[in-house]
Amino acid sequence: MSDAPDDAPLPDDTLDGAALDDAVHRVERELGRLFARIRVGWRDAAATVHPELQPLGYQVLVSIVNGHGSAGEIIDRLQTDKSAVSRQVSRLTELGLVESIRDADDRRARRLVATPLAVDRVTAARAAYESRLAERLRSWSAEDLDHFADLLDDLAD
Repeated sequence: MSDAPDDAPLPDDTLDGAALDDAVHRVERELGRLFARIRVGWRDAAATVHPELQPLGYQVLVSIVNGHGSAGEIIDRLQTDKSAVSRQVSRLTELGLVESIRDADDRRARRLVATPLAVDRVTAARAAYESRLAERLRSWSAEDLDHFADLLDDLAD
């Protein structure tokens, strides 16, 4: 996040030593709480789409709805293994949420596409989640939201 060289003096508001350790531990705790809330959101969204859908299946389905139609793209996006994605795609197909079609650009390859039913249900699940999230963030200023998004982006790099 910083472009300062390693031997540059620290800005006045930069932490070091025990204060830095404490701050990092707090960030880890809060990220853990946030991730737990996100997992609950995925579980609820999966149940909204289909009562037998697992949270990972929901994530795979969302990837497909978003246009990531190859197993490789899904594996890269979700950072999971091929067998897990394969199992979820099979289940999504059984549930009538995904179809496999020939790739128009490469007739040897197949693309995964979401059925209209899947698109409708994912849209409903997202709307419910986004409504809950918007309610929690409604009191934040646009500047705070932009800053938070920037910090998350920096953390993800």
